[in-house]
Amino acid sequence: MPRKFSHLCFIIPALSIATLACGASPAVEGSREASTTVVIDAGHGGFDQGGIPGQRIPEKEMTLDVAQRLKGLLAASGYRIVMTRDSDVFVPLPTRVAIANSYQNGIFVCIHFNSAKRIGADGIETYFYSRDSLPLASAVHYFVAGGAPSPNRGVRRRGYYVLRKTTIPAVLVECGFLTNPNEGQYALSPSYRQKLAEEIAAGVRGRFSVTSTLSSTRVATGESIPLQSYTDQTNVGSSGRTRSKHSNKRSSRTKSSKKKKSSESTESEASATPKVRES
Repeated sequence: MPRKFSHLCFIIPALSIATLACGASPAVEGSREASTTVVIDAGHGGFDQGGIPGQRIPEKEMTLDVAQRLKGLLAASGYRIVMTRDSDVFVPLPTRVAIANSYQNGIFVCIHFNSAKRIGADGIETYFYSRDSLPLASAVHYFVAGGAPSPNRGVRRRGYYVLRKTTIPAVLVECGFLTNPNEGQYALSPSYRQKLAEEIAAGVRGRFSVTSTLSSTRVATGESIPLQSYTDQTNVGSSGRTRSKHSNKRSSRTKSSKKKKSSESTESEASATPKVRES
């Protein structure tokens, strides 16, 4: 008996060290995720088709399908899921934001597809606004851009309404250009939409693994995800202002142009997705 007990004395500390090396136990991880609410926002809906005039593939249908797939994946991982819309209905932006802000321990994931007049525009990009949202944006973009057969357009900081007004970590992921022949064809495939949902889910689950330094080793809790550099698009000035010092006629035209741009900007923000980003 004493000899067997001495062996146990060595085994128990060894198990404790192994547990620490592997990170939190599944029970702890499950508890943390169960306490997290993910508010999933499928862009557009109802009379708001999304995209640009004449677009063949309706954005609202693609976003809802990916959102519903994401819902199933995250629910299976133990998250509490709230959908801003779960059918083809229009939900105003303030309502979407109010839903997100009612969950203080939550995160907000807004799903969109891009569009542009130039059919060659392509790629994946992810948006955030608050600094607290950057780790989530980094993780989601890391997986979605890494898993898609499309160019990586990077992470961008921009003050879209649903990002600027939310008080919890919030991201808007653009899953490719529906106006691009290749990416539009990808989006029409159920298996590809499932793949997008899986990558977004991986980003949500991996948001705690984001680090500012790259690690050459992998641990049992998951790989180290690099903090993404980003383009800050919150201070983009209007070039039209430099042309307002000419004749009254030119000035009138400039003001009219500004008024039109302001209207277009409001309309774009109402849909929470830019339509002519090709850079």
